[in-house]
Amino acid sequence: MTNQKNHDNGQNPENDKEPVVDAPNNKVKFEIYGEEMLEKRVKSSGNSGRVYLPPNWVGHKVKIIRTD
Repeated sequence: MTNQKNHDNGQNPENDKEPVVDAPNNKVKFEIYGEEMLEKRVKSSGNSGRVYLPPNWVGHKVKIIRTD
């Protein structure tokens, strides 16, 4: 059988998703698992921004979330 979506029931599969409820200021909730967390301000660096992290984090994977 080929890769086909079943639309015989007359429903749009995108309607199966839960409605999105915006938090105040249109913020989104992220839930992640990790080892450590730091809260820092981004400093200006040329035409972009920079965040300094501890040297023992070098080579590890990080995720950055803008909170304000």
